[in-house]
Amino acid sequence: MLREVSQKRVLPFLGQITRNLSASALPEQVQYDPQTSSTPSPQPAPFSYVPPGRNHLFVPGPVNIHERVLRAMHVPGQNHRDPWFAQFFKDCLEDTKLIYGTKEATPFIFSGTGTGGWEAALTNTLSPGDKVVCFRYGLFSHLWIDMMQRLGLDVQVVDRPWGEGANEDILEEILRKDTEKKIKAVAVVHNETTTGVTSDIAGVRKAMDAANHPALLLVDGVSSIGALEFRMDDWRVDVAVTGSQKALSLPTGLAFVAASPKALEAMKSAKLKRVYYDFADMLRTNPSGNVPYTPSLAMLYGMRESIKMLREEGMENVFARHHRLGEGARRAVEGWGLKLLCKNPRWRSDSLTVVEVPEGIDSNKIVKVAYAKYDLSLGIGLAQINGKVFRIGHLGNMNELMLVSALAGAEMAMIDAGVPIRPGSGVGKAIEYWQQTSSVIKTRESLMQ
Repeated sequence: MLREVSQKRVLPFLGQITRNLSASALPEQVQYDPQTSSTPSPQPAPFSYVPPGRNHLFVPGPVNIHERVLRAMHVPGQNHRDPWFAQFFKDCLEDTKLIYGTKEATPFIFSGTGTGGWEAALTNTLSPGDKVVCFRYGLFSHLWIDMMQRLGLDVQVVDRPWGEGANEDILEEILRKDTEKKIKAVAVVHNETTTGVTSDIAGVRKAMDAANHPALLLVDGVSSIGALEFRMDDWRVDVAVTGSQKALSLPTGLAFVAASPKALEAMKSAKLKRVYYDFADMLRTNPSGNVPYTPSLAMLYGMRESIKMLREEGMENVFARHHRLGEGARRAVEGWGLKLLCKNPRWRSDSLTVVEVPEGIDSNKIVKVAYAKYDLSLGIGLAQINGKVFRIGHLGNMNELMLVSALAGAEMAMIDAGVPIRPGSGVGKAIEYWQQTSSVIKTRESLMQ
C-alpha cells in the first residue's frame, strides 16, 4: 500500500520534470540539420567546450599550480580559533622569510592581492604630502604611482623608456639634490611585468647610500620574489611586497608583505589612513599566532607546501632555474629573428620574456590564435605597447619541457598570424641551450651511473 501511494505521488512529479527538461532543452539558438540528425542539437555557448589535454598557461601570473600544492589545499572547513591554529600560523609567517631573504624583517600575510600589498607598504610608512621618488617604466609602476597620488602623496615621477629599468645614476643625483631630506621614500618595481625588465635593487640601495640619504626603500617584488634573487636584509629593503599567484605558484588571493625595523619605526608616525591593511592590527595579534580577521586557510596550506618545495629545491637553485628558463626563451627569440623589448642585457627578466613583433603585425592576433587553435595562454601587450609585443611567462612551477611547449605554440601562432619565421627556428635554439646546460634532477643521480 505504501509503495502504491509513493508511486502515485512520485511518478506524476517525475513526468513533470521530464516535460520541463524537454522544454528547457529547446532554446532559441537550437539548430536542426535534417541531413545529419533526426533530433535538434543545441549550439554550444562560446568557450563552453573544454578540449583534451591541458591549457598551456604561460602568462606572467597567474601561473601553473603544482599538484602537491593543489592536494595540500584540498582541506575541509576549519575553525581558525581552535587551539591548533596558533602554531600553524606562526609557522606560516616564519616560512615566508625564506622568499624575502630575511632574518630581520617582520612578515605579514593579508587576504588580498599584490595591489593590497602596495597599499600596505605606503599607508603604514608615510603621511599625506610626503615626497616619494618612483620610476615609471611600465603599466605596473604607473599604477603604483597612481595609487600614491590618490593617497595624497607628493610623487616625483622619473619616466624612463619602456624597456629600461631604474637608473641608479639618476636616482643618486635626485637624492643628492635633496639636501633638506624631504624625500621620505624611494619606490621601485623590481620586475616590471609589462616590459620584461628587472631593475637592480642592490644598485638602487648603493645609489641611496652614495647620496647618504635616509629615505625608505619600498619594493614591489610581485613578479620577482620567489623566482629572482632577492636579498632583503643585504639590500636593506624596508618594505617588500609580493602576491600568491606569481612565483609562489598559488591561486590569486594572498598579499605578502615584509617590513624592516626601520619601516616599523616609521609606522609610528605615519598618518595615511589605513584599516584593513594596518600593520598595527597584525602586530597586536600575529605574535601569539592569531589574526585580526578571518584568514584563507586553504591558501595558507598551499603556501606552506609551495615554500616547502622551494626549500627542498634550494633558493639558489630556484634562481638558477629561472635564469636557465629565461635564457632559453631569449635564445628562441633570437632564433626567430625577432627582438626583445628590453634591449640592455643587464635588465632582462628571468620571470618573463617580452617579444616585439614585426612592423605591420598585430601581436593581439598572435595571442588570440594561440588560445583559439592551440589552447595556449600568452600575455598581451599592455597600455602603450599593446599590439606591439606579446609576453611569455616562465616563473613559478615551470621546467624546460613545459616552456618548450609554449615556444612551439608561439611559433605556430606567429606563423598563423603572418610572422615570417621558420618552424623550429626558435624551439631548436632553446632545446640546444637547455640540453647543453641541463643537470640531473636531485636524488635521481644513481640512474646516470
